Amino acid sequence: MDKPIILSIDTSCDETSAAVTSGRLVLSNVISSQISIHQKYGGVYPALAKRAHQERIDYVVQKAIQNAKKNRFDAVAVTQGPGLAIALEVGIKKAKQISENPLAIRENHRLPLIAVNHLEGHIYSCLAQSVGGLPKREIIFPALCLVVSGGHTELVLMKNHGEYQLIGETLDDACGEALDKAAIILKLGYPGGPVIEKLASKGEALRSYILSQPLKDKKNLNFSYSGLKTQFLYLIQSLSQKEFSQNLQNLALSFQTACFEQITRKTSQAIRVYQPKMILCGGGVISNKTLRKLLRQTAKNNNLPVFFPPKKNLITDNAAMIGVAAYYKYLRGEFVKNIDLLDREPRMTLDSHKLQADSR
Repeated sequence: MDKPIILSIDTSCDETSAAVTSGRLVLSNVISSQISIHQKYGGVYPALAKRAHQERIDYVVQKAIQNAKKNRFDAVAVTQGPGLAIALEVGIKKAKQISENPLAIRENHRLPLIAVNHLEGHIYSCLAQSVGGLPKREIIFPALCLVVSGGHTELVLMKNHGEYQLIGETLDDACGEALDKAAIILKLGYPGGPVIEKLASKGEALRSYILSQPLKDKKNLNFSYSGLKTQFLYLIQSLSQKEFSQNLQNLALSFQTACFEQITRKTSQAIRVYQPKMILCGGGVISNKTLRKLLRQTAKNNNLPVFFPPKKNLITDNAAMIGVAAYYKYLRGEFVKNIDLLDREPRMTLDSHKLQADSR
């Protein structure tokens, strides 16, 4: 049976993206980044993000269709949340317009609309395939899902397709946000993750600074980065200009190590408690090579397979991952029942996702 052709849109934060997928196969994945717009603000400026999405959405969608060489679709999918509210609404508005458009496989037929949780997209990014149907991966349930990004740091137990239990989340800042703030403290600019990674790779572990771990003695699976960030700021303020300049690489290594130690510790703890059959990792911070190495070792220590997104452009925010997640919702018949009532959900969680989908 032919796999459904789905046109997907993601405008959850500062990337405008559209993609075309056939089942799990990615036929096109167009991403327009706004980094240059937000750099001078040291973070995403919501009003500017919305404006950029509005200016780019039509082009990005048309480019995705053109690259995929498709002009008829079985469904349109869009990120409903979580994310920036005024950014999400741009993608939702466009998806509604497309749903009313004659792009359906059957002429004069309204295109079914699928609302997708952005975090679910990050999880399913691990299953995306390139032309040729590779990699051939399947989820073994229950799976432990780790999402690490600029806005989220979560551990989710995936019991089946569409069935999730949130078992750990950040109590304050997300890991990616903390890395961005650390880069600003070090006067390295925005976004901070890549530059912290580059400097940390040249640091010396024996000359790094020790930062105490938040929640180390807590049995729960939650994360905390706010205190770590403050601790790092006080450390920088205690250094002379000479010591600061001479130890920039070691400082970056110190903060990155503290951030990732918390992730591997909580992941190991979750494995002991929930006994998953595999680990799925997604979110922008997963692009960090050191973190992937640590998570591979964690999986190996527990005799578990671990999957990461197979391509770099599937790690950061993108619409292809939304399309892959939408494919499984398509198979379950989870379509938006009343398109007019579909609205953004900036605080959407995976725990509530199935209930929201079924109630539409």
